[in-house]
Amino acid sequence: MVQLILHLIGDYLLQSDWMALNKTKCSKAAAVHAITYSLPFLIICPSLNAFLVICITHFFIDRYRLARYVVFAKSKIGPKRYWHKWEDCKDTGYHKEVPEYLSAWLLIACDNTIHLLINWFALTYL
Repeated sequence: MVQLILHLIGDYLLQSDWMALNKTKCSKAAAVHAITYSLPFLIICPSLNAFLVICITHFFIDRYRLARYVVFAKSKIGPKRYWHKWEDCKDTGYHKEVPEYLSAWLLIACDNTIHLLINWFALTYL
């Protein structure tokens, strides 16, 4: 539960508009966000390695919007007639026919899940 609270603090309470609007376009914004996101984890981090994994993976996941690739890949689980081309899904990983509000929130949920899994792994095993 503490890990979830720290994630919410770092990703939502400490993220400024500038970070949110620029982290996928600018490495500086992504780095500042990754660092400020990771700082609350110092309370429970068992090691420097765990802290670095949390910080560095957060940078790459957010900077390059890696969750959209996970979303796109999981769409391949199912009949081939539901598969789409990357060009039609590249914004969120979901097909462009999925309503924008829904694809955005589903992508956010996927992104948060990836961060939480990595954080759990780092805090548990590093």
